[in-house]
Amino acid sequence: MPPHRALMLGAGAMASGWMRRYLPLFRERVEIAGLVDLDRAALATFGDLLGLPEAARFSDMAVAFERVEADCCFIVLPPAVHREAVLHAVGRRLPILSEKPIADSWEACADIYRAVSGAGLKMQVVQNYRFNAPMLTMRRLLRGGGLGRINYLVARFAADYRQPNSWGVPFRHQIPHALLVEGAIHHFDMLRNLAGADVGTIAGWEWNPAWSSSKGAFNTLYLLGMNNRVRASYEGSGTAAGEQSNWHEEYYRAECEEGAVTVGRDRIVRVHRFRPGAGLTTEEIVPDRPQHEGHAEVIRQFLDWLDGGPPPETNLDDNIRSVAVLFAAIEASRAERFVDVEGMVKEVSGRG
Repeated sequence: MPPHRALMLGAGAMASGWMRRYLPLFRERVEIAGLVDLDRAALATFGDLLGLPEAARFSDMAVAFERVEADCCFIVLPPAVHREAVLHAVGRRLPILSEKPIADSWEACADIYRAVSGAGLKMQVVQNYRFNAPMLTMRRLLRGGGLGRINYLVARFAADYRQPNSWGVPFRHQIPHALLVEGAIHHFDMLRNLAGADVGTIAGWEWNPAWSSSKGAFNTLYLLGMNNRVRASYEGSGTAAGEQSNWHEEYYRAECEEGAVTVGRDRIVRVHRFRPGAGLTTEEIVPDRPQHEGHAEVIRQFLDWLDGGPPPETNLDDNIRSVAVLFAAIEASRAERFVDVEGMVKEVSGRG
């Protein structure tokens, strides 16, 4: 089978990791047929790395979609331009693998969902944290039943982004709802993943302390009710001046009927059991060892899907349920009330 030909939207920042670290793992299955970026230096650097002729390098995505012969599309751009990119892909009937979140507003997410679904196209969203070894291990324990039923989940993300532009790329310090859009979308998706259920309702707040360097809110506290009666809490901070729970080191705890399971900064999954008269025991769990983790596993699932395999876990029909939590969280903070997440999803998808 000849390799797939992908139009790559994005060359700098996150996209550079795709081209240096992830796509080379699948060089026999996919090749970059065209590259798009407004940053001419990044376009030149990665165009040269990929061996692309000048005719396959573009600063205008509309021109790229018109000229490049491709059979799929990778979108690794800021969320504000996802809708434009997806609608171009739909016009060319190209399957899509896109970085999270689906888009930067609920209206744009709804437009994308309806356009892709209406055209009968395949779209997957990158939720790479689901596929890291510690989280695969924790999910296996929860779904295996050895700890009984889940009572509630706790998630914490905390990073020190107090200095201007210290969170990777400058736009994260400029956009509204910064921590929710660029961070919490991963953690809300993970809570769904661990609970094995969708979020029914959410309430809480986003805000900025006076010492934040971000224009958008860098702090969040939320309570979530899942549709299987599991509850969850989420703490997110981009102004953490104390203990850090940064990327790949987030703290998760599941309190269950017969014990608890945790993972944190050291990435070790532990099971804790208390027995009257015997006290507390803690067991470190040998982690799962998948062939691929994170982005690489997401890309593998997408390529398998293109080749006739099953829909990936984070396909558009699933991920609309995670991004709905994000925008429900924004509304919950604005209105200071519980928001019906399931109702939002049903309005867009026609399904509960």
